Amino acid sequence: MASSKSLLNLVTFAFGSTIGFFACYMLFSIVLEKQVVIQPDILHNDPHGEHSEETGSDQLEGQMNFNADAGQHQDENKNIAEGLYQKVKILCWVMTGPQNLEKKAKHVKATWAQHCNKILFMSSEENKDFPTVGLETKEGRDQLYWKTIKAFQYVHDHYFDDADWFMKADDDTYVILDNLRWLLSKYNPEQPIYFGRRFKPYVKQGFMSGGAGYVLSKEALRRFVNAFKTNKCSHSSSVEDLALGKCMENINVEAGDSRDTSGKETFHPFVPEHHLIRGYLPRTFWYWNYNYYPAIEGPGCCSDLAVSFHYVDSITMYQLEYLIYHLRPYGYLYRYNPDSLKNLEKQIKSKAVDNDAKAKAESS
Repeated sequence: MASSKSLLNLVTFAFGSTIGFFACYMLFSIVLEKQVVIQPDILHNDPHGEHSEETGSDQLEGQMNFNADAGQHQDENKNIAEGLYQKVKILCWVMTGPQNLEKKAKHVKATWAQHCNKILFMSSEENKDFPTVGLETKEGRDQLYWKTIKAFQYVHDHYFDDADWFMKADDDTYVILDNLRWLLSKYNPEQPIYFGRRFKPYVKQGFMSGGAGYVLSKEALRRFVNAFKTNKCSHSSSVEDLALGKCMENINVEAGDSRDTSGKETFHPFVPEHHLIRGYLPRTFWYWNYNYYPAIEGPGCCSDLAVSFHYVDSITMYQLEYLIYHLRPYGYLYRYNPDSLKNLEKQIKSKAVDNDAKAKAESS
């Protein structure tokens, strides 16, 4: 009787241990799986690799309009920005798709897109309610360059005279239009030139990162569209930014320098923290070998007049909108005047010339 009772206890213990082990295994599997999900997907070591869609926790159900209540900024002097809005007219078009209208595009529409002179959303199919322009293409990464070609053709045919510059951005790119207008105000839109985050491989003059966005002058747009009519360019690659860069070089459109007057980058292919935090991007990452100009990590990475950031999820869209257009430190005038650096350089050169002239006069 005692032996049978011991055997029953042993069986009960073994069964309980098995159940416990299995429960622990399932728990650890769930935890580890969640850890994998939240790892930054930006670290895929491929500049044109596909990045995972936003996880459910990063998506917003509705959208917000942070600019509806401008009461706190009613006394703000916007004369320069408003003047540039009229002087430097930018048409923005956003690359999106039917699957991203609710997840991404509507948050672009609610934030930075409101600062464009004209905004268009380009998709594979038309949506009259959003609205989107239907390019009658397929979806997928292998269709990006074809969608880009057709989008610029559409803009050229319908809105060529409505803007001076034509900006392409993804639906997970955040763009600061006021800073872009300052950058472009130094150039003539009749000049064949385009700007963005300049990469160097494969194209002699470099090419602009697709994710960070790029902007074409009126003349650059005209040449790009005509190049496909004259067979100077062709749809020979699915790698959008590289293919466009090769085309631009073929038609003598200059790859412009988009850095500010202190040499800091304005277009950024990642979200701010990936550039600002030292060591976030490992030195084996493709990014370090792609930059046309030496890349800097840490606070010196980014201009105070930054133009764009990429891989911006819906929540970060609103965070950036608040930080850029609403947050103000009390008691400070704007601390950075980029044009003052050029004025200082002119003063130094002028003074040097005067000193040389004075020295020559005294010696004679």
